[in-house]
Amino acid sequence: MKDLFYSGGPLFMSILSLLLIMSVGWLLYHFLKMTKTGPEEKENLLRKLSYGKSIGLFALVTGILGQLIGLYSAFSAIERIGDVSPAMLYGGFKVSMITTLFGIIIYLISLSLWFGMSQALERIKD
Repeated sequence: MKDLFYSGGPLFMSILSLLLIMSVGWLLYHFLKMTKTGPEEKENLLRKLSYGKSIGLFALVTGILGQLIGLYSAFSAIERIGDVSPAMLYGGFKVSMITTLFGIIIYLISLSLWFGMSQALERIKD
């Protein structure tokens, strides 16, 4: 796992890791806050809970941006060098997909947590 982190690039992988922590923290904080409040604030707190899902979506977009920047720099290097073996090209493409995969995983975690927490709170508050 550590190898994937460094292969994906420390800048974007660090940003994505922070977004994962922010998303999970946001969802847990507002979920716990909702269990302690009354039903009158339910809609407001459910809306705030959905922001955790938006943080996960931002992580997905950040992962795609990381891949596009990586591909652009790789294609610029190929343009300068001229002749590149297909194995090297495919290896570079594989490495560029690490940030996108990490962003997708973060979004799926955020979406799953949001869905589970919102369904649990709907049952609790009704």
